[in-house]
Amino acid sequence: MERDPVGDPADSPFGWWEKGTLGILGVFTAAAVLGYGIFALHPQFLPEAGFGLTLYTVSFGLFARLHIALAAVAMAIVLTLRLGLRWVPAFVAVYALSFLAEHVGTGFGFPFGGYEYTALLGPKLLGRVPWLIPVSWFLMALPAWLIARRTLVRRQDALARVAVGSLWLVAWDLALDPAMSALTPYWVWEEPGPYYGMPWINLIGWYVTGLALLTAIEFSSRSVRFESVDFRWTVGYYAAMLLMPLGMLLAAGEWLAVAATALGLAACRAATVWADGRSRVPDGERAPDGLGVRA
Repeated sequence: MERDPVGDPADSPFGWWEKGTLGILGVFTAAAVLGYGIFALHPQFLPEAGFGLTLYTVSFGLFARLHIALAAVAMAIVLTLRLGLRWVPAFVAVYALSFLAEHVGTGFGFPFGGYEYTALLGPKLLGRVPWLIPVSWFLMALPAWLIARRTLVRRQDALARVAVGSLWLVAWDLALDPAMSALTPYWVWEEPGPYYGMPWINLIGWYVTGLALLTAIEFSSRSVRFESVDFRWTVGYYAAMLLMPLGMLLAAGEWLAVAATALGLAACRAATVWADGRSRVPDGERAPDGLGVRA
């Protein structure tokens, strides 16, 4: 039978450019987390005046923006080398949908709850949403969809891919919100909720938004072979993106948020197993190493 190319090392070599993008992103993320752990948590180490203090003041807001920009460049390089520019329409769709969700959210408190962005994430579109925020949605939505597609044995089940992939987005937010709204004021909640100031409705909003974004990617995948992106790079990229908020939480000793994130990731895996078990796997399909490749 025809072999599915997803995750096949022969069809999807782990190129030097992929290793390089992950390496640069990982080093930058580790440096940012280290800087946070040393200086933000221990301001007594900061110089009282001069270049060092100015550098820290500027970098506090700049590093988050640089992290999103660097992650975007890394993904753009890999997608362009794998797919040419065929991925751009999917990016535009996700950008537009996520901006709409954020613009409505910051204006009307739905679907995430009432909140607003501070100036730390840079210029805002229509006065409310930093233009980098919809970019960051794409940077996590696509890996979430790719992970769901690769780990589900029944990869022809589009509904399962979207439903499980959206859980990977929510798991990311279990670390992101405590790090970026409680530890650092990149956005603030109008009415503080029970989870590091975040209202529970935010998780529902993330999941519903994820369903919309991953559905857009699902439709785009009919003409664009996103699965040709190496699975090892996808997992490494997701981990590098998660490392920024999770590393900050570890440095600050916020063990509840760390545990919640770990449980969220475990729930993603459990949801994958459950989705696979909903119906019998047809003959001719198998799951070597628990990942699922059509023989």
